Amino acid sequence: MNIAMLMIPKVMTVTLHENNTIRQGLEVLGRCRYTALPVLDELERYVGSVSEGDFLQHILRTGSTDLKQQERFYIRDILRRDFCPALGIDADLSVVIQAALRQNFVPVVDDRKALCGIVTRQKLIAAMAQQLESE
Repeated sequence: MNIAMLMIPKVMTVTLHENNTIRQGLEVLGRCRYTALPVLDELERYVGSVSEGDFLQHILRTGSTDLKQQERFYIRDILRRDFCPALGIDADLSVVIQAALRQNFVPVVDDRKALCGIVTRQKLIAAMAQQLESE
């Protein structure tokens, strides 16, 4: 099974940029209702992910829930570069499965480290179930 067949393309994925403000990140997170989002740099390269917990920890550290105050801080301030590590577009399915066991989604990048899309656990399990049914 090809990883590209399981991938949700970047254009259909909600992302943040490391130069977005915390306020912008909170607004996007509130609209999409995901628990974590991939973060890109100015060249659209995947640099890490942020979760609801990262935003909560930031709010606790700053002591303010005022959205106007959160415009002074940036996603790069709370970014976890080691959270949800990316895999290359040519990764073996077994590697994707192992990564999906540890993280909600697996970012997929090309040779330039630009985000191509993500593989979700749901999509992976559905594809595997379909493959089992067809055997």
